[in-house]
Amino acid sequence: MQEFELINRYFKGRGITRRDVNLGIGDDCALVSIPENSQLAITTDTMVAGVHFFEDMSPRALGHRAIAVNLSDLAAMGAEPAWVSVALTLPKAEVEWLEEFTAGMHEIAEYFNVQIIGGDTTQGPLTVTVCAKGTVPTGKALTRGGAKPGDWIYVTGPLGDAGLAIEARKQHLDIAPEWLKKLTTKLEYPTPRVAAGQVLRGYASSAIDISDGLLADLQHILDMSLVSATIHADKIPTSEAFRQSIEGEAKWPYVLGYGDDYELLYTVPENHKAMLDNRLSQYGIEAVCIGQIRGGEGKVEVLNGEDKLDVTQVGFEHFIQGDA
Repeated sequence: MQEFELINRYFKGRGITRRDVNLGIGDDCALVSIPENSQLAITTDTMVAGVHFFEDMSPRALGHRAIAVNLSDLAAMGAEPAWVSVALTLPKAEVEWLEEFTAGMHEIAEYFNVQIIGGDTTQGPLTVTVCAKGTVPTGKALTRGGAKPGDWIYVTGPLGDAGLAIEARKQHLDIAPEWLKKLTTKLEYPTPRVAAGQVLRGYASSAIDISDGLLADLQHILDMSLVSATIHADKIPTSEAFRQSIEGEAKWPYVLGYGDDYELLYTVPENHKAMLDNRLSQYGIEAVCIGQIRGGEGKVEVLNGEDKLDVTQVGFEHFIQGDA
C-alpha cells in the first residue's frame, strides 16, 4: 500500500469534521480557526514499540492510547482539545492492523470532538507520534507553577493500576485473570480527564497529569512553584482490582513511583476547595485530597499514618516510560 493510498483510506474523510477546520488532510498544511480571546495549547508525544508499549499490544488499544496520552496533557492545562496530527512509522502496511489501529484512534477522537487534521506516514520501526492542539481562554491555562503553602493536593482517581499491569507481565505476577484484565484495560485504554481539567480552571493553583508517577510529577509542581509538600500515602485512592491483586508494603512502588495512569494531580487553595469538590462531583469525579503544600523548596514528606515512608525505595526502571 502506497503512502497516499494509506492516508486516503484510513484518515481522510474519516472521523468528525469540525467547523473550525478550514482545510484538513490533503494539502501541505492544515488550516484551523482559533476562537477569539483564546490561546493555543500544543503537546507532542512519541511512542516507540518496545519502549513505550509492548510490541504485541493490540492495534486498537495502541490507537486509543496514542491519542489519550496527548489529550491528558491538554487536560492538565485546562484546555479543550480540538485537533490532532499523527505521524506513523510502520515496518509494513498491513490492512487488518491499520483497520484496528485507526479505529482506536477515531473512536476516542470522536468521543472528545477532536478532528485528525494531518500528519505523516513512513516505513521503519513501529513508532506513533501525535501532536494534539486545543484552546484555552486567554490567561486561564493551568500550569505546574502557582502552588502556594497551605494549598491542598488532590488526585482525580485511583493510581497504580497501569504500573501493576506492566510488572504483572514482566515479572509473571500471580494475579487473578478478572483483576488482571481490569488492570490491563487501565494501561491500554487510559481515560484523559478532559472535563476535570476544564473545571479546574479558575479554582486550582497548579496541575499536571500523572504520566511519570505521583512523586515524580508532584516534584515538577514543587520545582516550578518553589514549595514543598506532605503526602499521606494511605489516602491515595486505588481500585478494587489493585487492592485484590497486591497487599502490604509491596503496593507503594506502584502507587507512588509508577506512572501511566493519566489521572490529574492538582493543588487548590482552601477558599476554593469546597466549591471545586462540588463542581467536580457534578461530572461524576470524586477527587481525593492526599496532602498539602508546605513552605520550603522541593522536598516531599510521605507519611503512612504517622510513619514516614522511605521514598527512595519506591522507584522502578519502567519498561513503558511515562510521557511528558
